[in-house]
Amino acid sequence: MTVGIVLVSHSAKLAEGLAELAAQMAPDVRIVPAGGLPDGGGIGTDYDEVVAATQRADSGDGVVLLYDLGSAQMTAELAVESLADPSAAVVVDAPLVEGAVAAAVAAQGGANAKAVGEAAASAGVAPDLAAAEPSAAGEEGVVEKEFTLTNDVGLHARPAAVVVRSLAEFEAEVSIRLGEQEADAHSVLALMSLGARQGDRIVVRARGLQAAEAVAKVAELVESNFGE
Repeated sequence: MTVGIVLVSHSAKLAEGLAELAAQMAPDVRIVPAGGLPDGGGIGTDYDEVVAATQRADSGDGVVLLYDLGSAQMTAELAVESLADPSAAVVVDAPLVEGAVAAAVAAQGGANAKAVGEAAASAGVAPDLAAAEPSAAGEEGVVEKEFTLTNDVGLHARPAAVVVRSLAEFEAEVSIRLGEQEADAHSVLALMSLGARQGDRIVVRARGLQAAEAVAKVAELVESNFGE
């Protein structure tokens, strides 16, 4: 089971499209759109639809609700309050698109509801792209390797999500460097912000008990074109 996600929007098309996008990065997560008024009634949010969506999204590990505009927040909060167990769901203040992506990847990685909500909320902060520092030769506990991206679109959304999900199982701090910029390999948004494209050479750097295994996993992903 994983934490479920509900996308509350004034637009049915927006909610449905975003749910489709997020599902590409988190195939095992229940991501349920709740947008628009009933029966194609246009722009707005519907309390009953949000309640039903929250119930459908709940597989037993909790539900995180994201929303687009102010009244959608009110509808989401009222829906949660009406649940038999309101503590099973939480409404998170986060940018809808970026938050949905971050929450979906976190849920796919097995994070609990609190961590999924925090991942969504943190998506509102600009990704930390640090200036890459030269590696100290033979630095203890550090594994570093360079790769060339051969997949068609580089580290776009889905490959970035694949990297983040795959590294969640390893006890290691991992970063990916492109040129003079370095990003946390545990953040989809940070990896996407690198703008790494086909043919670019990236450097993967890991530190920790499973640093070598983490780098080997990235090597496997690159060689398989991230499953594309």
